[in-house]
Amino acid sequence: MSSPKVLFGFHAVGVRLKTAPESIVEVYYEPTRRDARMRQFLERARAAGVRLIEADGLRIARLAGTQGHQGVAARVQPLAQARSLDDLLDGLEAAGGAPPLLLVLDGVTDPHNLGACLRVADGAGAHAVIAPKDHAVGINATVAKVASGAAETVPYFMVTNLARTLGELKERAIWVLGTSDDAPQSLYQADLRGPTALVLGAEGQGMRQLTRKTCDALVHIPMRGAVESLNVSVASGVCLYEALRQRSAS
Repeated sequence: MSSPKVLFGFHAVGVRLKTAPESIVEVYYEPTRRDARMRQFLERARAAGVRLIEADGLRIARLAGTQGHQGVAARVQPLAQARSLDDLLDGLEAAGGAPPLLLVLDGVTDPHNLGACLRVADGAGAHAVIAPKDHAVGINATVAKVASGAAETVPYFMVTNLARTLGELKERAIWVLGTSDDAPQSLYQADLRGPTALVLGAEGQGMRQLTRKTCDALVHIPMRGAVESLNVSVASGVCLYEALRQRSAS
């Protein structure tokens, strides 16, 4: 069995309580916090039959690795997910459901940005998030907290060679659509109803040159104000929800 990992914050631990309470080893909580949110959380935890342990804020901070734990942390067993991107795509093809919708992040190294991207990917129904191993942040406790449970529900694949992976997606007839401020075509002119991988780079730097060259096409997000670009998690939300809108309409 894999070693337990740590989740912290009401959202992250609450989603695990809702979706897989049997995977929770134990929950630590700060007994001095007696507000309604904590009371409701403890009621759900007791109803789920999980082990509850009183702990002061310092102990929980050491467990979570941060002071921003909201008085709640849990040691949990990792949930089973698709072992690889190929397994996931093979499963989607066999199921014959909605065409794949993938979010590809090139150069996103901030855990708060990754957590927010996972959260919006979950909300829009993306099937997975993909990132390169050498230019990305992995799933850690901060990512899990910011993701508000989405780190548990959205597969996150870190690949050795992003350009090669994008090429393999294209071989599966998945349209690889990159975003760039200087692209001539608008996002809203693109047809996102078919199998699509949306590629976004880190704020400021954008995609690496090889990643950009590997895309089938590039689009820009229209900007009408004074700022020149959006945070990558906001841009991910704009792109994924446009795909969701088009797919829902069709």
